Amino acid sequence: MTAPAAAYCDYNAGAPVRPAVAEEVARALAAGGNPSSVHAVGRAARATVETARERVARLVGAPPERVVFVGGGTEANNLALAGIAHASVVVSAIEHESVLAAAPEAARVAPRGDGRVDLAALEEALARAAAPALVAVMLANNETGVVQPVAEAARLARAYGARVHCDAVQAPGRIAVDMKALGVDSLSLSAHKIGGPQGVGALVLGDGVAVAPLLRGGGQERRRRAGTENVAAIAGFGVAAHEARDSGGEALRATALRDRFERELRARIPDAAVHGGEGPRLGNTSCVGLPGVAAELQVIACDLAGVAVSAGAACSSGKVAASHVLRAMGVGERAAGEAVRVSFGWASRDDDVDRLCAALFALYERGRARRMARAA
Repeated sequence: MTAPAAAYCDYNAGAPVRPAVAEEVARALAAGGNPSSVHAVGRAARATVETARERVARLVGAPPERVVFVGGGTEANNLALAGIAHASVVVSAIEHESVLAAAPEAARVAPRGDGRVDLAALEEALARAAAPALVAVMLANNETGVVQPVAEAARLARAYGARVHCDAVQAPGRIAVDMKALGVDSLSLSAHKIGGPQGVGALVLGDGVAVAPLLRGGGQERRRRAGTENVAAIAGFGVAAHEARDSGGEALRATALRDRFERELRARIPDAAVHGGEGPRLGNTSCVGLPGVAAELQVIACDLAGVAVSAGAACSSGKVAASHVLRAMGVGERAAGEAVRVSFGWASRDDDVDRLCAALFALYERGRARRMARAA
């Protein structure tokens, strides 16, 4: 999608496609070619893929040859959890479902109340885990925006001979991502979170880290992911990665919009919850709870008002359920069921905040009037 006419406040689910990305995708589609072919058209397609690989690598400070193009962040997480050799797995309890479901037997480390992984609990889990362990800690939570202490977790893991996988899908374009500084062995990315096309992502591997492929039957991606590359989507991913490296102004603007939304929310509804607000967060993300108003009602009311928000993650086949992230943080079931996620990005406008607040406040006032009428 292009920049929407409605108030789109769900960038953590997927950002509108950037104009330069759409242009590059169209160019690559028109050019055609299989990047494994040796003729001129195939070589041109290969050059498009490799240019994108360099751009994605620069986004996270990694060598291009360590970038493996895949179908998205979910596949990247699955490839890491299944393909990197390990004897046991330790994950934070607030990971994306694609990590939790890929390692159902993993030891889960609960976060602190502020939404950050508990490093003491992580060390206890590492001490109990069979070596070598594979640890999964995301860089920024997709629901609360809370930034995790990945570098500290990686140092702990190293002391126990463990490797670390980091789901960094939500971070690029919002905070700096430097794979070497984080000290991780693998890192997941997704194009559509940064204004690229859907259906493409990358697993970036650290030096000396091998991964067994999930998909076999071809030599593509240095035999780490078989199948003809999605050239057009990869080309768009490369452009989105290039623009995300220089998005400081966009990030500041998104933070200003998020902060204004929270100020107005608290001024109008003082007992509204801001989950994860005590810790460091992505500047674009707010996970808020309206007391006495179910999340599903908030999502529907906003949608009817032309405002897009989410309840929890957007990977649940359209269902609205209490967040496993909030429950892991110690939020009660009722409060977790009243939480929605608001997230801003490159095309967000001041008017989006106005429309969002108007929709939520009108819904809350209707509910309060009903409650008062019942109590009378």
